[in-house]
Amino acid sequence: MLARYVIDKERRLVISTGSEQLTFSQVKTHQDQLLNDPDFDPEFNQLIDMTAVTSLDISVDEAKMIARRKLFSSTSRRAFVATSPTIFGMGRMMEAYHEMSNVASQVRVFYDLPSALKWLGLESRP
Repeated sequence: MLARYVIDKERRLVISTGSEQLTFSQVKTHQDQLLNDPDFDPEFNQLIDMTAVTSLDISVDEAKMIARRKLFSSTSRRAFVATSPTIFGMGRMMEAYHEMSNVASQVRVFYDLPSALKWLGLESRP
């Protein structure tokens, strides 16, 4: 599994990308790395590209913990993209948990990258 990110300061965007099998530990490590990155700004938006993820090894309780963790500001937009119905469904569940938390930024789940980019206000793929 690969979990990586790029911080695009010019676009005020964090691009997080996953592939293959994704585990809770890898997602939590990814979040920790972001929080400790000197280039990270919680006011940035985020594109979470899960289109290459084949499976999520995350329990419901772990998904709740991930979704409720404060990383971004309440004005940030975070677009989660997954083409697999299973991964998309997990994203929707985490979106719901996030909305119920007191740390909510704006999270939306998409089946396709162009729709996510449009919602983030980006004209083309970052």
